[in-house]
Amino acid sequence: MGGLNKGLGKIKVTLKWDPSALGEPDTDLDLVAGTYRAEAPFGAPAYLVHFDSRSPDGTIILNRESHTGQGLGADEDMTLELDRLADEYVRVVVGVAIQQHAGRKTFGDIVNCGARVLDGYTELASVDFGGVRDCTAATVAEFSRTASGIWTFHALVRGFTTDPSTFSLTMGQHSA
Repeated sequence: MGGLNKGLGKIKVTLKWDPSALGEPDTDLDLVAGTYRAEAPFGAPAYLVHFDSRSPDGTIILNRESHTGQGLGADEDMTLELDRLADEYVRVVVGVAIQQHAGRKTFGDIVNCGARVLDGYTELASVDFGGVRDCTAATVAEFSRTASGIWTFHALVRGFTTDPSTFSLTMGQHSA
């Protein structure tokens, strides 16, 4: 029976938030994905995918990116084709970082902020960031490849109080 289990394949992660109030600086959140190799599954990421960087093989793509939260539906949208990811990668962590251009902002300062993780039409997770209100970044999902090559999902909401650059390098490490 186990031979027919395909595990996860094409995943979508979406992020939404309401725009800042009139006269306030824009709020800019970013989806970030880090890939990890078998020899360092909890170390520094092998590569990152975010607003200014894409995966070298096209398996992780940021389809939509917003600097303001304006518009209908998801403000940011990322596709992860786990079933196409090279065998050397055994872990992918997806997170959200708040840009700090106009002073310190946390998830508690952002109205209607939420993320969703979908496998096709099946919702794997919905995150409202209520548990990390005082944080400036957070992980939302972890995907791990089993020894048999099947990708699995783990809800991973963990807050960070650091800048986006530091977050992207440390988001895949074990919590203390």
